[in-house]
Amino acid sequence: MDHETQVELLDEILGLRRERSAYLDETVTHSPVNRYLDEQRFSDERAQIFRKQPLLIAHSSELVEDGGFLSRDICGAPILLTRDRSGEAHAFFNVCRHRGARLVEAEEGCKHRFSCPYHAWTWDNTGRLIAIPHKDQGFPDLDKGDYGLKRIALKESQGWLWVRLDGDGNDDEALSNHIAELADDLNWLQMGDLTVHAVHERVWNCNWKIVVEGGLESYHFRVAHAKTIGALFHDNLSTYRAFGPHIRSILARTSVDDLVEIPRKQWRIRDHANVLYTLFPNSAWLVQSDHVVLIQFAPETVSQTRIRCVTLRPKQNEALTENQQSYWDKNHALTVKTLAEDFELGEKIQAGLDLGVNDVLTFGRYEGALDLFNRTVDEHLRASGPA
Repeated sequence: MDHETQVELLDEILGLRRERSAYLDETVTHSPVNRYLDEQRFSDERAQIFRKQPLLIAHSSELVEDGGFLSRDICGAPILLTRDRSGEAHAFFNVCRHRGARLVEAEEGCKHRFSCPYHAWTWDNTGRLIAIPHKDQGFPDLDKGDYGLKRIALKESQGWLWVRLDGDGNDDEALSNHIAELADDLNWLQMGDLTVHAVHERVWNCNWKIVVEGGLESYHFRVAHAKTIGALFHDNLSTYRAFGPHIRSILARTSVDDLVEIPRKQWRIRDHANVLYTLFPNSAWLVQSDHVVLIQFAPETVSQTRIRCVTLRPKQNEALTENQQSYWDKNHALTVKTLAEDFELGEKIQAGLDLGVNDVLTFGRYEGALDLFNRTVDEHLRASGPA
C-alpha cells in the first residue's frame, strides 16, 4: 500500500467522521440460518472450498531451520511441512504409504527423516522413501520411488507458506493468482521480516462463517469490547474493499482525529487504524501499528472451529530484553482476550440458531462486508459443482 493510498483511505474515514456517518452499503441483507446448521452444506464447504482453494498454513519463521518440520490438520487432512538442507520447503500428507498410519505425531521439531510408528518405514524430509525393514523378504519387487510421501502443492512467498490440498495440474498458477491482487499490500507489509512470538489455539463451538463474520464490522466494538479495546476505536467507523475473494477492512482508532493537526506527508495508516485482511477462506491478518496477528480458522464440524492466533513481531538480532518480552507478551494476551470476546459471542449465536427464533440473520447497511463474504462462499460452492 503506497502512501497515496494510505492518505486516500484516511481521508475517507475522516469524511465519514465529518458526516457523522458509517460506511454504508445500498441495502439491508439477510443470511439464512441454515447456512450455519446444515451438515451437507458444511461437508460441501470443506470438500469444495477448503480442499480446492489455496490455504495459508504457516509463517515461514515457523519452519526456519534445516530439518524443521510442522504437522497441521486442516479439515480432516493431516499435513506435514518440512524444510530440507537446501532451504526448500515441502508439504506432504502426513500419511504412511505402507498401511496409512499417521507418520508424524509431534506438532513441530527438527528431523531429517521420519519413521512410521507402525512398521518403521522411513522417509527423508524431501519425501523420499529411504528404508523398509525386512524389505527383501516382504517386498522383494517394491520400487521405493513409487512410494514417496504424497506431495501437496506448496508456495512460499513473502514470509508465508500456502498449500492447495486438491491439485489439478495448475497448482503454482493457482497459488500465485490467489493473492495476486494483494501484491502491493504484501510488498508494503514486508511480513517476511517478522517472527512468531506466541501462539494460542483452541476449539470454539460455532460455525466457521460466524467466526469470520465477527471480524468484518466495527458495529460491535463499543459494546462487545467495552472492557478491552472498545474505547480505542470510534463507534462503528470502518470501511472495506474486496480484492478478489479477499476483503481489506480499515478499522479506525480514535487517534484518527489527530490527523487534522499533522501534515499529510506524515500520515501513516497503521498509526491510526487496524488493517484487517480477511483471506479467503481460512485466515486473517490483523495489522497493527508495530506487529501483525495471524488468525487461522479450521472448520472441524458444522458447529466447531479450531482457531489459531499467532502474534508476529519484528525479528531482532539479539535476545529480547525483559521489558521487550513483557511488551510482546502483553500484546499477545490482549489480542487473545479481545478475540475471545468475539468467539464467546459466536458460541452463543450458534447455540440459538436452531431454536426457530430467527429464520435469517439480518445485516445492516454498515455490515455489508458480511454479505460480501457469504456471497463469495456461495459463488465458490456453485463454481465447484458436486463434491
